Amino acid sequence: MTKKVNAAILIGFALVSVAIAQESPRSSASPTASPTPNATPSPSPTPSPNVSASPARGVRISFVPPPLEGTISLGVYDENRKLVRVLMQEAEPDEFTVGADALIAKWDGKNNNEQDLPAGKYHARGYLVGRLKVEDKGRAADFSPDSSATDHVQVKLVSNPLAKDARLVVDLAVGFDEEKIFLKTMDDLPLFTVIEAPQLVHASITKSGEKSVDVWASNGTVVEQVRVSNIDKMMAFDCGEIELK
Repeated sequence: MTKKVNAAILIGFALVSVAIAQESPRSSASPTASPTPNATPSPSPTPSPNVSASPARGVRISFVPPPLEGTISLGVYDENRKLVRVLMQEAEPDEFTVGADALIAKWDGKNNNEQDLPAGKYHARGYLVGRLKVEDKGRAADFSPDSSATDHVQVKLVSNPLAKDARLVVDLAVGFDEEKIFLKTMDDLPLFTVIEAPQLVHASITKSGEKSVDVWASNGTVVEQVRVSNIDKMMAFDCGEIELK
């Protein structure tokens, strides 16, 4: 999902006009003609600043990716640990700028609604999700996700050897939009697209095993069951504190 500020510079050129009058050498010049004094040069116009353009803001976020093949979701959080920006969603490593020893992303200081956030301290962290297996189990004849399924499940993560304090457990929830169903964290960071499923009215998740979950999706009349396996193939990583000026 999505997986992306230039200051405009206006340069004005001032034109200076100088009118120079020449006096006629003949004494018989018309009495109505008189020498024209030199015109005063017009002042150069001052370029008008572009008041609609906001100053460029940018924060460089770098991190060493966990040693696991998969996609990366990265979020920016405020001091209250609230997710304010989904910076990268299910991104391949080559979608980042590759530094000497880290992957690099840039945050423009805006939230998910493209609004400028106040200066201050923020935090960036995310997850690398391995190659999960998705199996469509078909229609569920006797299961109602509205009454039986939970809103989240706990999944044990693979320990990240590069991070001493990385999370070992994540609370997974399920979300959906007009096009698809996806797994997400409880604080709404999208991690993995499960299946395309338009026109849904409800989705729930249950644990079907130590390494798998079932997703239940309803369009109001029919309930579909989808199983996601290898769910433990995920690693958490932390980019640390960042400062927005």
